[in-house]
Amino acid sequence: MSVKKYDTIVIGAGLVGLSVAYHLKQKNPDAKVLIIEKETDVAKHQSGNNSGVMHSGIYYAPGSLKAKNCIAGYNSLIDFAEEHAIPYELCGKIIVATTPTEVTKLDDIYDRGIRNGLTNLRKLSSLDEIQEIEPHCTGIKGIHVPQTGIIDYPKMAAKLLDLYQNKYGGEVAFGEKLVNIHTQNKTTLVETDKRMYAADKMVSCAGLFSDRVANMTEKENDLRIIPFRGEYYKLSKEKEYLVKTLIYPVPDPSFPFLGVHFTRMIRGGVEAGPNAVLAFKREGYKFQDFNLKDTQETFSWPGFWKIAAKYGQTGLGEMYRSLSKAAFTKALQKLVPEVQESDLVPGGAGVRAQACDRSGKLIDDFDILKSRNIIHVRNAPSPAATSSLAIGKFIVGQLNGEPAAV
Repeated sequence: MSVKKYDTIVIGAGLVGLSVAYHLKQKNPDAKVLIIEKETDVAKHQSGNNSGVMHSGIYYAPGSLKAKNCIAGYNSLIDFAEEHAIPYELCGKIIVATTPTEVTKLDDIYDRGIRNGLTNLRKLSSLDEIQEIEPHCTGIKGIHVPQTGIIDYPKMAAKLLDLYQNKYGGEVAFGEKLVNIHTQNKTTLVETDKRMYAADKMVSCAGLFSDRVANMTEKENDLRIIPFRGEYYKLSKEKEYLVKTLIYPVPDPSFPFLGVHFTRMIRGGVEAGPNAVLAFKREGYKFQDFNLKDTQETFSWPGFWKIAAKYGQTGLGEMYRSLSKAAFTKALQKLVPEVQESDLVPGGAGVRAQACDRSGKLIDDFDILKSRNIIHVRNAPSPAATSSLAIGKFIVGQLNGEPAAV
């Protein structure tokens, strides 16, 4: 059986994988590039099941990959959306402190935003100033972030695929599940459940399975994906007027989740959520979804038990909110007191691929590992969608041996 040879193979057709492939072909239209994706279409998991927010970069540690790629990616995202008629809106958001203990954290977030180069940030020093922007929100202080927006990421993914295939002649193998990766001298053999491919270079952007793919070539891989499901409600049509833009709480700086918030969506409606519940299946979008292998891998990882010891109380609260609509409503009422349980209708869910090391550290930054002619994207949580065009460009530069600057 003949093995088809490519210059580069990209594993995964989420936004990051699509961006890598798109930038490879944009830079060198003659390059032979293949995307391998186990699903039958693009953006079927994290890229297509997020809240559709264009993040500004206000939260992230200055100098981190997250900060640099988010800001560069945000600017590229707007240019891409303008050029290709992807629906988006720079509606802005507010981050609201509802207790005195959150005010110091809020000040830290503001300082990070300034250090990351955000302009026109505005401190909201009173309830009146908060309610100038969001009349039904409560709080004692806040920050207005005008750069934050909303966008149709599934449409963006579809456009990237269209450009990659129809403008640049890139190839895609949908419905093929990666089985193994073999390295032979300078060639990488990529085995799927249907056939074998060869490539000079390979990039894995496997999201929820990024650790398993990395383990195929990096036997000392020190990260494990712990899946967290984020569940959403939607405001009933009659109560959508309660939220004009986006309303976020002050996040816990030690926990890599932003807390339940309100998001006006680009296709209409207002989402409320998500929580962050341990998932017992990597692609488990329902509470009862279970996969034995996925669960065993979580529970056998020494870092997981250290997370459980550190965040157990928080995790139990998240699970309680998952089971109790009343508890979920109570969390939302901290921001918008008028919201009632009867105002919430079931929404969607997403599963976040959160990398954790053996010591129990939840990896906050993007983690991109280059080993010989292979690059593994081992951790790309939010704001990876916002950052995807910058991450793709960065990875292509790494493949070509360019300096690590964004």
